[in-house]
Amino acid sequence: MNNAAPAQGVGAPVIHAAPPRPSYIPPFGLRTVIGCLGMLLAVHVAGFNEHVTEIGLSDIRGAMHIGHDEGTWVIAIYEAFNIAAMAFTPWFYMTFSIYRFSIFMTAAMALLSIPAPFMPDVTSLCILRAFQGLTAGCLPPVLMTVMLKYLPPEIRVFGIGGYAMSATFGPNLGLPLEAFWFERMGWHWLYWEIIPTAALAIAMMAYGLPKDPMHFERFEKFNWLGLLVGLPAICSLVTVLYQGDRLDWFRSSVITDLTFWGGAAFIVFVINEAFHPSPYFRIQYWRSRNIQAALLSLVGILAICAIMGDIPATYLSAVRGYRPIQTAPVSLVVALPQLIMLPLIAAFCNSRKVDCRFVLAGGMLCLAASAWLGTWLTVDWVRDNFYPLQILQVFGQPMTVIPTLMLATLAMGPADGPFISGMVNMLKGLANAVAYALFAALTRRREQYHSTMLLDHHGTHGLALQGMGNPITQQLSVTSPDSAHVARNSLQVFHTYVHEQALVLALNDIYYVLIWVCLGYACMNLILPRRVYPPRAPSPNTPAR
Repeated sequence: MNNAAPAQGVGAPVIHAAPPRPSYIPPFGLRTVIGCLGMLLAVHVAGFNEHVTEIGLSDIRGAMHIGHDEGTWVIAIYEAFNIAAMAFTPWFYMTFSIYRFSIFMTAAMALLSIPAPFMPDVTSLCILRAFQGLTAGCLPPVLMTVMLKYLPPEIRVFGIGGYAMSATFGPNLGLPLEAFWFERMGWHWLYWEIIPTAALAIAMMAYGLPKDPMHFERFEKFNWLGLLVGLPAICSLVTVLYQGDRLDWFRSSVITDLTFWGGAAFIVFVINEAFHPSPYFRIQYWRSRNIQAALLSLVGILAICAIMGDIPATYLSAVRGYRPIQTAPVSLVVALPQLIMLPLIAAFCNSRKVDCRFVLAGGMLCLAASAWLGTWLTVDWVRDNFYPLQILQVFGQPMTVIPTLMLATLAMGPADGPFISGMVNMLKGLANAVAYALFAALTRRREQYHSTMLLDHHGTHGLALQGMGNPITQQLSVTSPDSAHVARNSLQVFHTYVHEQALVLALNDIYYVLIWVCLGYACMNLILPRRVYPPRAPSPNTPAR
């Protein structure tokens, strides 16, 4: 008896049924959903620990008697180890198991926050924050793998949308959380606010994540050279981005040495990864047009979103004197709608009729329109003037991040997940460092330029307008009979006006730059990547398309 299946066309490729799941992975159900949500919560906890303490650094410095320059190192060291950890995490969670590794790192991150407010000096605080950044950076790569590994193909795009929350929802919620904890609970809670949510995340992961086995035999091919070279290389380059503008870049021997030795070590690291039998990520993925477009877009998009979030906060703080609690509604306008927009965009992109490249281009146009509205910024703006800009970002951020992650992950096979995960997450973290460096450098240089131009214009035309009187002096003359005192106050007020105008013009320039960058990314993603389709569970002997 011939039981062979009916013959198909000669040479027609066949997609075979997906291999059976390992025995430790239970059928998809409520328990798996709880475990995935626990992993998502843990990543948000790590993000809150990063953004809340960064935004609240001024309050922390005042409470712990830390100077401004020393305080910048607290952020730089945390971010350096946080980003470096993302590159090496996939190898370790494959070795120690996702279940155990995730719970341990979440618990360690929460426990390290307990002594943080009681550190006796800046050095001990930096060391503690370095270890905390290391543990927090281990969580986002695990989330990407969990969403791609444990969710059925039909809803995998929703898992990508959940991961995208860490890039859109979490950063925009950092400012409101900082305002709440500092104003209502006290500055200690800027560190401690992660403890209750971390405990909840650990409970959800312990209940829902599959208990995968450990593979200690992987240590036989452990990539020692990659770790010993790559970790200090990434930390050095991230430190350059965070400290470069403050130390005036290559006029500083610290920045020069870190760039030279960190760059040299990173080149050795990349060469080692290309040829090592057990790499942390595969450099060969960059040969793919989709990977090139997706990873370049990911860095650019997240940097654009970060800068667009920094501009309102900087303006309202420097020009209007707002406290974080007064600026919080501007961030909430972007953060809260993401809970609805991310699932909607994921559902839209989950249709095979929708080309995610056009969704990405549409999102870039929304961000470009938001930046164009920002070019109307003046010193008369208040908080409400930023709401139209933020509403456009409500649509633009998920429309760009979700398609970018789809282009980066859906072109890969299941075995490629850990290797692409580390690369994507390291670049995701690096985008924040790039945004910080670009915003600091552009703001300072353009503000100095406009300040010089305004003062030069005043000096050139000051005598011509002298007969019209000085309105500042006229208003202040009634406050004091001492003419010298009035003159000094008039000069201070004049300098304040010049500073405000120069800062506003600098922020306008940044908005103009963002318009063209957004349009450039929109064009690039319509040309460079190939189309990807949302995954579906293959049926046996289905002809490939």
